[in-house]
Amino acid sequence: MRVALIGSADFGKATLEAFLDRGDEVVAVFCPPDNPKSSKPEALKAAAIARGITPLQFASLKGADAAQAMIDSKADICVMAYVLQFVPQELAKLPPHGTIQYHPSLLPKYRGPSAINWAIALGEEKTGLTIFRPSDGLDEGEVILQKEVSIGPDDTLGKVYFDHLFPLGVQALLEAADLVVAGKHQELVQDESLANYEGWFDANAAKIHWATHIGQIYNLIRACNPAPGAWTKFGEQKVQIYDCHKHVAATYGAVKGKPGEVTQITLDSFFVGCHGGQIEVLKAKGAAAKVNGAELAKELKLEVGQFFEL
Repeated sequence: MRVALIGSADFGKATLEAFLDRGDEVVAVFCPPDNPKSSKPEALKAAAIARGITPLQFASLKGADAAQAMIDSKADICVMAYVLQFVPQELAKLPPHGTIQYHPSLLPKYRGPSAINWAIALGEEKTGLTIFRPSDGLDEGEVILQKEVSIGPDDTLGKVYFDHLFPLGVQALLEAADLVVAGKHQELVQDESLANYEGWFDANAAKIHWATHIGQIYNLIRACNPAPGAWTKFGEQKVQIYDCHKHVAATYGAVKGKPGEVTQITLDSFFVGCHGGQIEVLKAKGAAAKVNGAELAKELKLEVGQFFEL
């Protein structure tokens, strides 16, 4: 088939390579304009050039120039893979078989740009991916294909995405494109009564509140690992926590220390008290690079009995 691809980053790159490697013709690659603040080449752009395709970098996809480029490509179908620009319906509907888009949740749940973070932070035991028809609403179009993924009790954002939703998503786009072009797909309208939208998982969402329950804190840290990094403060120093263990107290009376209190420092880690137990910090970042917990404790001059900001 003749494929037009709109996307960016490593997911867009992997999708481009998957279509090309199985013998499809990628006739247009739309990716964002270069970021003047970044010295690193955009992954999809670099991959397109390496495969002999000149990328199309429009400041906006709403204009007549983007539409004409889509028309000129004579694409059978358009595929959206990690899209950072708004794609109007006028553009999406130009190919004979329209456009399909990837989203890393089981729509209509967790619409929005940080779907995986929120699912983990809110304690979900499963998530998944959806291939759907993009509309002018955010993640609201008809569902073509869904695949479910379990979230293990200790899974981080990185594990759920890179080990599961990333590779599964690339294959799902291939599968959905085949179904659509062959006319063998179904399109199911999303049930709005089940829908929820969550915005960016930003710095405010990533802040650790040590006075909350250990389960919530542990889920938050997992949801932010490797990005944006759950954070707390020790004095004026911001500290980002990545790898950790949770130690749940057997009874309320067995809880060590108060919320935010440093309760133990070991050769590899340090412990912080919270409601219901302690978080053992294994990898974190202070003023410099990521280090193990003990190294950060030394950097901060931590002592048992001191407190992180609640």
